[in-house]
This record gives sequence, C-alpha cells and structure tokens, in this order.
Amino acid sequence: MDGYQDDRHDGSDSGSGSNGGGGGAAAAGEADGVAEQTAPEGGEPVACGAPGGEPLGSGEGDHVDAALLDALFAQAPLGLYLLDQDLRVIRYNTAARGVRGMPSADIVGHRPADFAPGFDRAELEVLARQALQDGGYVREHLVRGRMPTDPGQEMVGAVSFFRILSDTGRPYLVAAIEDVTERQGALDRLDILHSAHRRLGASLDAVGSAQELSDVAVPRFADSATVDLLDEPLRGLPLRTGPIDPGAPLRRVAYRSVHGSGPGGPSPGPIPHGALSTYGAPTPYSQALVDGRARLIRGLTGDEDWLTADPERGRRLSELGVHSMIVAPLVVHDAVLGVLALYRYRRSEPFDQDDLELAVELASRGAMSIDKARSYARERSIATTLQRQLLPREPAELSAVQSAHVYLPGVVGPGGDWYDVVPLSAARVGLAIGSVTGTGIEAAAVMGQVRTALRTLAVQDLQPDELLVRLDDAARVLTDEQQGSLAAGADTLPDGLASCLYLVYDPIGRTCTAASAGHPGPVVVGADGVPVPFPVEPGLPLGCGDGCYETRVAELPVGSVLALYTNGLMSGPGRRPGPRTGGAAERGGVEEVLPVGPGEGRRAVLQRVLARAGEEELPQLCDQAVYALLPERQREDAVLLLVRTLGLPDEKVAVWTLPEDPAVVRTARRLAEHQLAAWGLEELEFSTDLIVSELVTNAIRYGKSPIRLRLINDRGLICEVSDSSDSTPHLRRAKTTDEGGRGLFIIGQLAQRWGTRFARHGKTIWAQQEVPGERDPAELEAGGEGELPG
Repeated sequence: MDGYQDDRHDGSDSGSGSNGGGGGAAAAGEADGVAEQTAPEGGEPVACGAPGGEPLGSGEGDHVDAALLDALFAQAPLGLYLLDQDLRVIRYNTAARGVRGMPSADIVGHRPADFAPGFDRAELEVLARQALQDGGYVREHLVRGRMPTDPGQEMVGAVSFFRILSDTGRPYLVAAIEDVTERQGALDRLDILHSAHRRLGASLDAVGSAQELSDVAVPRFADSATVDLLDEPLRGLPLRTGPIDPGAPLRRVAYRSVHGSGPGGPSPGPIPHGALSTYGAPTPYSQALVDGRARLIRGLTGDEDWLTADPERGRRLSELGVHSMIVAPLVVHDAVLGVLALYRYRRSEPFDQDDLELAVELASRGAMSIDKARSYARERSIATTLQRQLLPREPAELSAVQSAHVYLPGVVGPGGDWYDVVPLSAARVGLAIGSVTGTGIEAAAVMGQVRTALRTLAVQDLQPDELLVRLDDAARVLTDEQQGSLAAGADTLPDGLASCLYLVYDPIGRTCTAASAGHPGPVVVGADGVPVPFPVEPGLPLGCGDGCYETRVAELPVGSVLALYTNGLMSGPGRRPGPRTGGAAERGGVEEVLPVGPGEGRRAVLQRVLARAGEEELPQLCDQAVYALLPERQREDAVLLLVRTLGLPDEKVAVWTLPEDPAVVRTARRLAEHQLAAWGLEELEFSTDLIVSELVTNAIRYGKSPIRLRLINDRGLICEVSDSSDSTPHLRRAKTTDEGGRGLFIIGQLAQRWGTRFARHGKTIWAQQEVPGERDPAELEAGGEGELPG
C-alpha cells in the first residue's frame, strides 16, 4: 500500500521515532510511554500503559494494541504526524504526498518547517501551540505552500490538530494532513466565478467593466490580464456578427498584473492603456477573433512560429517569462467584442483544461457585462441627443436680459433637466428652469412635453403663480398617462412629475416676479457683487394637484445677475483642498474650498462666483461655477442658467393717460405720430394710427377708466392700451353686412404679434410691429409721461 505504510528504520522499529533512526528516541526524550520502553534485563519489552510500567493489557492484548497502532500509521489515508512539546516529529507516515521519498532522518526529530519550508511557518506554529496548550481542536485548517519534494508544485492541505496525553500526563500533538489540492482548486474556480458574477455588471461603462474583468482574474487566476476591445462597443454602436478581420484595430481598455493595474500602474507592455493596436496574423489572438474559440498555450518556450508574426508581443512575453497563456474571445450574441488574454509567469503551474473552461466562462460573463454597458451607452447617446434637441437653441438677443447656460448630462444617463428663456410682451422676458423625475429617453420625452406646455402658457402673459397652476393640470394629465408604463416592480409613480421655477422680469419697472413648484429659488447678486435676497417659497411639485403657489416680487437693479440651477449642480462631491486652494481662498477667488454639506453652503459658493460678474462675461461665469461646484463628473443632470438684467431707457418709453371720451381718439393718434417722428419711425405712422385708433376706441367703448396708452421702442414698436375692465376681446371674421367686429382683425393684419395681458386689476391689449431697416442708434428726443391737457 504505497503511501500508507509506516516508515521504519532498519526494518526493526515499530515507528520511525521509536528507538532507531539515529537517536530519534533520544530526541523524543524516551517518549514517556508513547514509544516502546526497554524491559528489565532478560525480560520482554512492554508497551506503555499505566504508571509504573504496568501494561494496558496482558498477554495477547498487548500485541493487539501495538499492532493497531502500527496499522493506524501504516494504513491511514491521511498524513499523520506525532509531535512532542517542542513540535518535533516523533512518528509519521507517508500518506502525505509531500514527504514521499524523503529520508526519514530529514523528518524525525525535526519541526515541520524544517522539511516543509514552502508553508507559512508562523501560522502553523501558532495553531499547533494553541492546540497543544489549550487542548483545543483545530479542524481542517487550509494551508497553501510548496511540496517539499517538488517545490514547483503548489499544494493545499487541510490540517487538523488535537492533543493527547500520555499515562504520565505529558502532552503530545497529533497533526492530520489531507491533500485537498484538487478539491480546493475546484472551489477556487467556483469562487472566482462567484466573484465575477457579483462584480461584473455593476458598472455601466464598458471600460470599467473590462477593468473589473481583469481585476477578477488577477492575481487569483492569472499573473496578468489584458482586455482589448473593438471601437464599436465603446461607442455604443450596433454589433457586427461573424468573424472579425484579424487586421481590425482594437483598443487596450484594461490591464492588471501582480505588479499593478490600469493606466496608473506599470506599463502594460508595447500597447499603452487606451491606445489602438492590431494583432499579428496568424497568432492565437487573430485566430480567436476569426472563429470565436478560446486558445490554451502551455509550455511557451519563445521559439514558437506564431511569435514571429507579432514580434512586439513576442518580445514582451519572453521578457516577462510567460510560460502559459489563454486567449479567450469576448463573444455575445454571435458577435465578437474583443479579446481577454491571461498570462502566467510568476506561478509555476501552467494553465490546464479546467483553467481554460474557467477562462471561457469569465470571458462570457465579461462580454455580457460589456455588452450591457454598450447598450446603455447607446441608449444614453440617444437620450442625450433627444434632450439636446428638445432644449432651447442659443437665445435671441433681448433688451431685457443677457443670458448664458451650461447643460451637463449625468454619468447615469441624461435626465429631464431643462430651462427656457421666453420673450414676452412689453419687452419682458420669462425665465424657466425645472427637472423631470427619472432618467433616459422617457424622461427626456416628458421634459419636452412639459417645456412645450410651459412655453405655450408663457406667451399668454400669465402671472407666474397662475402659469404653474395650469402647468400642474397638464402635468397631472401626463402622470395619468404614465401610470400604464410603470417599471417592473413599481406600484406608483414618484410624488410629482417635475419641478419648475418660473420668473418674469420687466426691464421697464426693473421688477422680477417669481413662483416655484418644488424647485429651489434663484441665487441673485447685485451689480456690485453683493447678494440680493430673493426668497421664493417652493410649492408642491407639478403633478401633485395642489394648485396653490405663492408669488414673490423683487426690485432688481440693472446689472444684477440671477442664477437658476437644477439639483444636479448642488449634489456633486465637495471640492477637496488642493495645493493651490489656500492662496486662492485667501484672495477670495473661486478656488475657495467648497463646504462638504449640501444646501446653503453650496449656494454661498455660487454667490461668491457670481460676485465676479463685473469682471467676467456670463459664459465664463458658467464655467467658473461648474469648476467650483463640480470638481468631478456628477451622477445627475446639471443645468445652470445665468441671466444679467438690463433696463430699457426711459426715452424708449412713452406713456399717456387718456380720458374716457370718444373725441380723444384723434388726440391719441397725434401723440403717437409725434412720438414716432421723435424716434425716426415715420414709416410706421399709417399702421400705428390704425392700431391706436382701434385699441383706444375699444377701450373707451367696452372698458373702464383709467385708460392708458403706452408706446415702447424696443426691437419692435409695441403699442399698448390698458383699462380697468376684465372683459376679454376676441378676434373674429366679420361678415359683409356687419357694421363692426373688424378692429382686431385689422390689428392682426397690421401687427407682427398681438395679444391680451391681464393684471390684478384690468387688462392690456398690445400689438407689436416690426421696425423696418436700420436706424441711427443715437438717442433721440422722447416724449414724457403725464395727463392730457383738458
């Protein structure tokens, strides 16, 4: 029974350490009854037993006990070692694969660390002494090391320790070792697969998924790993099925070795991280691309013919001392995404067939993870394109404000963040910003619907609170429509479809009116850089059906800057102090350290950035705000809209209060004619006379005093007539026999735009005409405001 027989010295000892083997018994201190003792002169030897040397049994039983002890050491399927108090071997067998063929003299009388130096000596001694002193039972403790007779072969053993006491009470230690190398190898492979299942797929980035794949493989499975991908998966493009041209360029996206990993680690060889390269052909790499099968190369010597087809890689493999490698294609849905290459050069065991199967499984899971990231990248690209198309183009130049914006899609996918700048009547402007719940294409589509609804309501000159009430009704309709498209596992939609902040700025009165539906208010600084308080109390988000929003009004000096933002700008990681942060903070610059906490601390940083508005243009201020608030890429969408308020000069506005008398219509026309002459707009005299006549006549006939006529010379000529009545005029097409009903129709034909604007008390009907040609920009004499004489 090879491997299970008891080692004997000179063929006469009952154990290797009994009284032979060159002083083994002496080294064991006569073993106090555990080894054979010498009988009195002329007598027979007796087995150790009760104190005083009395035998454990008599007659035939003594020989049976000794025979059983010999059989235990000779036939036990485990490696057995009997150790004394100094942890020296007294007796052993050769069931342990690592000691077969070793001379007995190299084992008996020695500590295990002396003849098995490939194992962790400190770990084994701690466990052994603990069991020897406390009497505890150490069961199947796994140890890894090199076999004494074959240092190039790794061995995994399950070591058990337990203490025994002799008749005299002297402790000894029994060590049982089972070779579980193959079993543990299978468990290790299963554990690597479990680790791959747990880690792969967590990243929605193809490069991150590839790096995770290489991290799973090294160092537990391979000494180094590389992942090269085609460009299509990285850019989210559709996959190409079938064989890949061996000359197709691949990009090095991941690298890991026992010495380091990634672009910040040691050089991955001739291919820098992120660089494009092609494989030589024919090589295992090119063959894997062509047929989609993995290759196992064992016993790599450096003389293989295929190395000459790719000399750079061949040279690198020779320099590292690679002796075994696996090339596994990354295949999903019959399409090859790239190649996973695994190398061994530090550990001496070559890859085997079981390792090849594991590598194929790892490559399969890695390919699925990378394809998931590719699909996400494609969807994110589509959603981002859709969202950018639904956001406003560069805003037109307005007399009321200057504006600049920045939109940053989040790394988890574009959401529903949006903004708008809407030109209104009387040279006013509407400013809006909001965020739709969710991410992806669905959120972008809903965002487009909400923005369109807001713009439609804004051009009706509604007050901010009234606009949000109507927008809330529209959002509830959209919410009801979405109930049928809930995600798996979702019972209801989140509270609120979207948030929205809406402001109207009047450049004539220098006032700003605002209302909020669940969105943070603006950050405002004056022209001198001093913060201007503008507390806007947010109501419930749109879609909640509350229908109650508060309005706030603030007077803003010309040159004030308003910052409207979404939560993504304030939810990123805080800026950490850098080498240059301290000096900038002392100078009060934008490099000041950002408070870690959210909320007002970040708004204070934004205020400090805006304090430089007098020195920087708005686009530069947008960038400065992003640098200060988002030192890293943010997870959510982020939108920042900066607006600098302007004022319409007084000489561009003429206002008259008219009595409620039909005879005043002729006077109103003459006042308008004189004002047009002062502005150099005589070409618009005829059409303006008709518009003024119709508007003033309707106000006198159907409205209530006071009646006011106002002309505004902005980027168009605006004619307004206000009265205290709430009656709404309607445009209709008069019949041939009708005596009236043509006034608004005539205005609609003469004016570029017209409409009705309601105030808290009364209404205003306005009409805007396009100013023909270029005019002298010099300031012209303007009319004043006051009562008509008489």
